[in-house]
Amino acid sequence: MEILTQQLEDALEVKVKGRLDNYWTEHLRGNVEEMIRGGAHVIRMNLSEMTYLSSAGVGLLAIFHRKLKSIGGSFVVTNPSKHVKMVLDLCHLSPILLSESAPVAPPVHTKEPRKFSSPAAAFEVTECDSEKPLTCERIGDPRALIGCRFGPEDSRLIAFPPATFGLGLGAFGNDFEDAKTRFGEFLAVDGSAAYLPADGTNVPDFMVANGDLVPEMNVLYGLQFRGGFTHQMRFETNGADTPISLAELVRTALEIAGAQVIGMVMIAESAGLVGAALRRSPATAKGAHGVPFKYPEVRSWISFTSERLYPRSLALLSGVAASAECTPLAPMLRPIGTDPWPAGHFHAAAFSFRPLKKGSMDRKATITTLFETETLQGVLHLLSDRREAAGRQQSEFVRGACWISAATEIR
Repeated sequence: MEILTQQLEDALEVKVKGRLDNYWTEHLRGNVEEMIRGGAHVIRMNLSEMTYLSSAGVGLLAIFHRKLKSIGGSFVVTNPSKHVKMVLDLCHLSPILLSESAPVAPPVHTKEPRKFSSPAAAFEVTECDSEKPLTCERIGDPRALIGCRFGPEDSRLIAFPPATFGLGLGAFGNDFEDAKTRFGEFLAVDGSAAYLPADGTNVPDFMVANGDLVPEMNVLYGLQFRGGFTHQMRFETNGADTPISLAELVRTALEIAGAQVIGMVMIAESAGLVGAALRRSPATAKGAHGVPFKYPEVRSWISFTSERLYPRSLALLSGVAASAECTPLAPMLRPIGTDPWPAGHFHAAAFSFRPLKKGSMDRKATITTLFETETLQGVLHLLSDRREAAGRQQSEFVRGACWISAATEIR
């Protein structure tokens, strides 16, 4: 098989020569998925020199069509050979896959986006119509993590319905006794919640709102945000070789919101995440002096990434950021980058890769689809590795969408 590509105005033409049978489907799949990762969302596949098309090949073409349509792009077959046309006609797929052009509906925005660039990325910012201001509620006391001083009185069952988001230390379960061996990092956004149990399984779990079912977490400490967002910020770098750091994204988001403290949700293609996760639940060793941060015991309590994890994945982030001292949130804030400010607290869930829709994006639908169709790979508390020997590593991203708003009330 031979694959040739060329850019035709707003579409990428992919010319495939040879046979498309089960042997060659993975080869073509891998190549086209790399094109989609690179931002090609309008693909015209020229099959004028394809000599054979099997059922496996037909299925792959249909997958390309569905995947690109789901993100607002398009996939069509152009100039089919006589054999390809015959097979697609027999499969009743010609009306779907064959076209002379690849029309794409323009993105619909309630307001015209503002565009600007930095040395790191290109940005598009759209104002959102938010009826309710964003409020932040503190849950529990993170300082009880020192010495593992959590008991039944510290656990609260918190519901995370749609129109809320949050993060912290928690677990699914009936009560404190049921959850105490599993408390770990969690995040919840728009009716979907995920956490990493600290019981040694190292397998993340999740729950998605469905009907009257709403995710509930037994929370030791954390934050819950209610209300709407004032801005959507889309960003895109030149590619995986030139990613943008979380610290730079947060600085830009703070400037856009014009606030000292913001709540933020992000869905983005990851170039690698840097962070930590609990190996053991802090609710099982109450009163252990200095644990889990005393050296050398810290190594058995916390797993810290010495290098970036989950590159080439799709990451969902939930968190808070501040540009200066914020007394109510001080126990939750950590430097995001190499400088003391901005500071914040972000958790991330990493999923198998799925290309992001361009233009207007339904946040809740996108997140629900992630949980229901992709593989949840892990959950991390994002941290900056500020050690000189480690090269001061940070979480980095290629492209994505952020929803931001000033936190108008912290209680």
